[in-house]
Amino acid sequence: MYRRILVPLEHTAYDRVILDHVRELATLCRSSLLLIHVADGFAARHQHALKLRESEEMRIDREYLEEWCARLRSEGFETDSILAGGDPASEIAAAAERESCDLIAMAVHGHRGLQDVLYGTTANDVRHRTMVPVLMVRGPATGRTRRETK
Repeated sequence: MYRRILVPLEHTAYDRVILDHVRELATLCRSSLLLIHVADGFAARHQHALKLRESEEMRIDREYLEEWCARLRSEGFETDSILAGGDPASEIAAAAERESCDLIAMAVHGHRGLQDVLYGTTANDVRHRTMVPVLMVRGPATGRTRRETK
């Protein structure tokens, strides 16, 4: 059913939620996994245009992706990763199409009302920018801790 699943990671506790869910799905469907993290700091957004070196934030994000890839490979999953820079929704949607993914599996935060207006929702933007099916799995209310390790 799903040959290649794109899994956006945000380097928070939500990553574990979506990866736990996707492991089961990928096992059932014999899917390969493509992990993506979209760095959105100044250096990440302008790295290519301004010919900037990789920032410390991007280096940490790359290591984080590589750690998850290694862990998933050790569990028997075919796994690759992409570190992108820019607008998360745009980069996720573009990667899904470019990499021939047939499912995007994302953790969502479950904000309501004012938080959604203030912060927007990447998942909502992704689903409006792609024809690839988007699976949204709600994470815990306290899951938004930046730079959390596995």
